[in-house]
Amino acid sequence: QVQLVESGGGLVQAGGSVRLSCEGSGRTFSSYTMGWFRQAPGKEREFVAAIYSSGTSAYSTASVKARFTISRDNVKNTLYLQMNTLKPEDTAVYYCTAGNVFSIRARDYAYWGQGTQVTVSS
Repeated sequence: QVQLVESGGGLVQAGGSVRLSCEGSGRTFSSYTMGWFRQAPGKEREFVAAIYSSGTSAYSTASVKARFTISRDNVKNTLYLQMNTLKPEDTAVYYCTAGNVFSIRARDYAYWGQGTQVTVSS
């Protein structure tokens, strides 16, 4: 098992940047595919990005691909999401997740953090 704790959210102006972090507990962090999902009010949880356990390959959804970068540090047991050129439509609760398969589907991930709010003002 792994426990996940996100940090780094907050209020930012449109065009600004934020870096989210997700610290995982346990010695097995490096064995998991890690991902970020987000959920805006009244909307379903949606995939943002995922990265393989080794960190050698990652995938981001089209709407954020040119602006967000997912990365991980398996020595520090930490997952990151660097978000640049933020837009008001990026406002959501962002969740860190861990799973055993590389997927864009939320149901394929077994472990979830509590979420961190990112609010982008126009």
